[in-house]
Amino acid sequence: MSAVDRVAEPAAAGPAEPVLSEHLDNGVAVVTLNRPERMNAWGGGLARAFYRCIDRAEADPGVRVIVLTGNGRAFCAGADMGDLDTISGAAQPSGSQGADAGSGPQGTDVTQLVGERHPHFVTQLRTPVIAAINGACAGIGLTQALMCDIRFASAGAKFTTAFARRGLIGEYGISWILPRVVGWGAAQDLLLSGRTFFAEEARELGMVKDVLAPDELMPRVLAYADDMARNCAPSSLAVIKRQLYGDAVRNVHHASADAEKLMHESMLRPDFIEGITAFFEKRTPNFPPLKEETP
Repeated sequence: MSAVDRVAEPAAAGPAEPVLSEHLDNGVAVVTLNRPERMNAWGGGLARAFYRCIDRAEADPGVRVIVLTGNGRAFCAGADMGDLDTISGAAQPSGSQGADAGSGPQGTDVTQLVGERHPHFVTQLRTPVIAAINGACAGIGLTQALMCDIRFASAGAKFTTAFARRGLIGEYGISWILPRVVGWGAAQDLLLSGRTFFAEEARELGMVKDVLAPDELMPRVLAYADDMARNCAPSSLAVIKRQLYGDAVRNVHHASADAEKLMHESMLRPDFIEGITAFFEKRTPNFPPLKEETP
């Protein structure tokens, strides 16, 4: 079966669900934000369903790569403004109506919108996550896309941080991840101006790996994910991903010392023997699935 042939699991969500999940037989899971009538805005139960689908993919030993995309003309156009109205009503100064409706300062409870996890939780998964940005990508949608490990985009897709133009701040780690993805100067431009930019500029900035025609986006991303699932050891992917995000906050001496230890451990795993053997035999490696981590 090719990378673009999708096989839904028996328990896959129905069309009314805010997030859809498909586990393909090649080791790729496709998670689709599914509120097209709201441009996949973050709200309306989407967060809870998203966490559930991601957790199920991460726990499935048959899944080696996760692809995240959106249904319709948007990837995720930011926070659902209807939900924001509800939250802002709970953010009145002390003594006014709704002041004790939330749990944060002045009664604000943004967890009603974002959910119980911050977007950076996907950086802590052992499974690589690839974003197929099929359309508008703004606010928390952009933050979530940036926390994915690799990004592709549809030609003409619009991007914006938007926060400064809404009286908000750089939320949930975007001020940490954006400079690491596009550089300090570009991050300052995009965060402080809040301007709209397109997929083509995102590619020039290094935010996305490639820009493709809309009908070519998913086939390209699924082929890329298929190649990774077939040829990369899940144990190596898990460790390299942990290195990337862990070393981002350490100096080179600590990173190098840790890499030496991790390299020694990797050479003791059967994955190493299989990788070398497959290379010399000129065949696709047959790497075993990840084992469950012990506490």
